[in-house]
Amino acid sequence: MAEYDAQHGRPSPAEPELSQAQLDADDVDLQAGLSGVAGIVSGGRGVVNVLHDVAQFAAQAIPGVDGAGITMIESSTDTGQIKAWAATAAFVSDIDKVQYHVLHEGPCITAMQSGRPVVSGSLGSDDRWPRFGGRVARMGVHSALSMPLTVGDEVIGAINAYAHARDAFSEHAVRLATQFAGPAAVSVCNARLLSDARERTENLQQALVSREVIDQAIGIIRARTGVSAEEAFERLTKLSQHDNMKLRVVAERLVNEAVRRARAAARLQP
Repeated sequence: MAEYDAQHGRPSPAEPELSQAQLDADDVDLQAGLSGVAGIVSGGRGVVNVLHDVAQFAAQAIPGVDGAGITMIESSTDTGQIKAWAATAAFVSDIDKVQYHVLHEGPCITAMQSGRPVVSGSLGSDDRWPRFGGRVARMGVHSALSMPLTVGDEVIGAINAYAHARDAFSEHAVRLATQFAGPAAVSVCNARLLSDARERTENLQQALVSREVIDQAIGIIRARTGVSAEEAFERLTKLSQHDNMKLRVVAERLVNEAVRRARAAARLQP
């Protein structure tokens, strides 16, 4: 039996009487989804594209899904901000806005807080989220399945599956979703780590470029005025504050102007 948090006071959906052909088809879809998430992280692709792929594979791997989405906890913030990154259907994005930005309640938030799968078969009557459930039911969405994405002991996000029908996600669907969520969490984590590494590298490269141009500007000021390096840096800083511009931008302008003057002088020489 799959372990998950079901809707209070509502019987779990009866296990569907699936033929062997249907079971085989569900297994094929699951394996396709697992194969997909195992191979999506590549050097040139951004994290947003990777997460959109994971959402698509989730919709394929979990039976009964009409729309799926991926939500991440932004660990770079002190409060652990929740951010929806990907959705396979427009109505999922609408639900995300209601859940994270308007009402701050819903199955995804509950799943990430508890670290357990959360299932609802009738959102409109689910007392766990009295405001969210009724609002989403009026959108014609009645079933939800939220799977926490866990790496080690850390919940990094969630897969959210929605369906228009009531009681769309039986234990069979939860079992398949659980099998999918583990590898998906690893792929999502790897994609985020790769993206963070790229960003740090780019920031470092930009910092090195900025330092180089600032040093050039200091050299120009010293050559023109005969002041020390510290005094030249102080003058550059005052220019930055006066013009309300970043120090790097002021330095670039000064260097570019010096280069322009030098080229003009060279053209005038016989």
